Amino acid sequence: MTAFSPDARADLERDPAPAIAACFRRIATGQMADLPLCNPALAVAALGFRQWEGEWLGALLTPWSLSLMLVPGGGGRFRTLSLGQHQCWTLPSGEYEFVGNSEPEIGPYQLCSLYSPVFEFATQAEAEAVALAALDALFERPLGAAEAVAEQRRLQGKSLAAAPVSRREFLRGGSFLRGRG
Repeated sequence: MTAFSPDARADLERDPAPAIAACFRRIATGQMADLPLCNPALAVAALGFRQWEGEWLGALLTPWSLSLMLVPGGGGRFRTLSLGQHQCWTLPSGEYEFVGNSEPEIGPYQLCSLYSPVFEFATQAEAEAVALAALDALFERPLGAAEAVAEQRRLQGKSLAAAPVSRREFLRGGSFLRGRG
């Protein structure tokens, strides 16, 4: 194993993806090689890493799992956790619990499992697309009830204007949206 150096820390602060990918490739070809829980169609990829509240957030795809990953970026909110300890993070789409871990090449990190194992993915491209879509979804706020109904109607090709709305229904807080299909 490579010792964690100040140069490695500087590289992680600029862009953690290459170091993360290299670290997990070593694990994939070492201790995880040929284990039955690995999907042979998948390879290690560190995807979509971006700064969020001063920390680095991205996705880690391995032949055995797909997880959201947080690594410290100097924002001050990241806590170094022992293996198995948790930290809750609030993103626009909701709250997510991340589990702590550490590797010598990258230092401390936190994971939030999305898929484990990952046999539902037939190709690397499919798994990477799901990882990137999950990252995008983290930054979307959940729809309110009226917004959800409006979105459902839009997806079904229906217009909200298709059904007339009385003034009373409108003033009662949108109850006109419920029960109309």
